[in-house]
Amino acid sequence: MLNLLIKPLLGVAGQAVTGFVETKKAKAQLKLTEVQAATKLKQDQIAGKVSWEASAVDQMKGSWKDELILICLLAPAVAVFVPGWTPHVKAGFEALHSLPEYYKHLLYLACSVSFGVRAGPAAMGLFKKKK
Repeated sequence: MLNLLIKPLLGVAGQAVTGFVETKKAKAQLKLTEVQAATKLKQDQIAGKVSWEASAVDQMKGSWKDELILICLLAPAVAVFVPGWTPHVKAGFEALHSLPEYYKHLLYLACSVSFGVRAGPAAMGLFKKKK
């Protein structure tokens, strides 16, 4: 008679344990799927970044902008050594110093982008610093 009572109770308890184990397995599978999806997304982002950089390098092969900006940046350094040009170079830098902050940041951003540096977040930080 005791067997008649214990067997159904063990069956119910066994089903409860089985359900608990299945729930844990399903949660673990869901977690694994989320991690795999996040990993795949990160890999796709990295692959996109690499392909963007490769495309940018290919486009810059025949570009003259880098050389022009380099000449413009080096010209004052060379002009200082030319007799009579030093006061003009100083006056030019004083004029640059008096420009509005936003314009200085735009110059920085334009030069950086021309050299292939991704300066967007850094430039945005410069714009937000002084208000």
